[in-house]
Amino acid sequence: MKAFRTGSMFRGGAAAATGLAAVAALALTAVPDASAAPKREVSRGVRIPAFYDPPARLPRQNGALVRTEPLPLALTLSTVDGPLPGRATRLMYRSTDATGRPVAVTGAYLEPTRPWRGRGPRPLVAMGAGTMGQGDQCAPSLALENPLTLQAETVSVGYEDLAVYRLLDQGVAVVVTDYVGLGTTDRVHTYAERFDQGHALLDAVRAAFRLPGTSLTAGSRVGLYGYSQGGGATASAAELQRDYAPEIRLAGTYAGAPPADLAQVIKGIDGSALAGALGWSINGLVRNNPAIKPVLDANINAKGRAALADLSTMCVGDAIFGYAFARSEQWTTGGKSLSAVIAAHPAVKKVLARERLGSLRPSGPVRLTTGVLDDIVPHAQARRLAVNWCAKGAKVTYQPVELPNLGDKLLTNHFAPLLTDQTAAVSWLTARLNGKPAHSNCSALPDLP
Repeated sequence: MKAFRTGSMFRGGAAAATGLAAVAALALTAVPDASAAPKREVSRGVRIPAFYDPPARLPRQNGALVRTEPLPLALTLSTVDGPLPGRATRLMYRSTDATGRPVAVTGAYLEPTRPWRGRGPRPLVAMGAGTMGQGDQCAPSLALENPLTLQAETVSVGYEDLAVYRLLDQGVAVVVTDYVGLGTTDRVHTYAERFDQGHALLDAVRAAFRLPGTSLTAGSRVGLYGYSQGGGATASAAELQRDYAPEIRLAGTYAGAPPADLAQVIKGIDGSALAGALGWSINGLVRNNPAIKPVLDANINAKGRAALADLSTMCVGDAIFGYAFARSEQWTTGGKSLSAVIAAHPAVKKVLARERLGSLRPSGPVRLTTGVLDDIVPHAQARRLAVNWCAKGAKVTYQPVELPNLGDKLLTNHFAPLLTDQTAAVSWLTARLNGKPAHSNCSALPDLP
């Protein structure tokens, strides 16, 4: 099991990454002999399929397929034309992590049964899922197969399946990424790390176009869809596309409630129903930034270290049951909040500054949604991202969602806009895939909340 350990993870992680980089130039994917295969990972009582074990060698190109297999969807309806809403394929593909090293990422491609009735060939949307957790059993591709995992040790709900099915119903093909380390058994999921997320999403697009037997063509338009963690992933991908994947032309990007400034988001989730996400954030940042490990060693107490290890295998449901409304002061040696620890250490502040979205102009039109009363992924930092993008000349449709206060720090003010805005978000993105131009409201932004 790949639980986070503050004392030893970098010695093993650095050696594994060095070995992986040394073989990255080989074009052939090699799978280790079964006799040398590690014991099957069991994460909180869930046996992770062998498909999710990365091979020792990866292909040379980003987005290259490592392996595929049919993926049975939990919700299907048989017709004379095949299963509705479509057929699914489990994917493993190559990407590049935030440190520049090759990494295996899993996900799923879904080919719709419905015809695309818009302009041009069938389009593709790359889905960045919202927060699912850090345990491998929480992977979005597994949630398509098992939308509800309810066991003694873990609880996971595939709430993003609704958006996937709505896109399929429009005749839009969908590719879902599991992100770096979620599902794959070789490393901890790096959670909100923007480079890992953006790369994984863009390489999922590449993998979908390389998959044989689909109805995608070279002329298929591409869109990105994501809310919360997924909104951060799509925002990052839109910013990184120009340099990382210039061959991909983005028709439109939906970025809902993006965690654009992790320093502010850490303040938002501290003491909330999703306080467990503090642990996922720390675990993910340390995985790619060993310079901040000494800060953690000096400032995280025994209770905090135990929580970090525990959370590294948890899904959202587990974290709510186990760590709802926890305060980070309980996890530090001096009783300071995690935000205060960050503010006192330039090395950590530097890492978080690198993670901040908004320094690059996104490619193509973007629809940015944020709940005005969102107190988990704070509204102000999401609105600031729209301001920054507008200042860089991006075509931004900024949509503040105004709802009544549904309970402070309960997740409700964060989750409700996902549901209430979903129809409009899917419609906006479908219009972009249909070739219709987007209209920026940057000029009106100063008058919007």
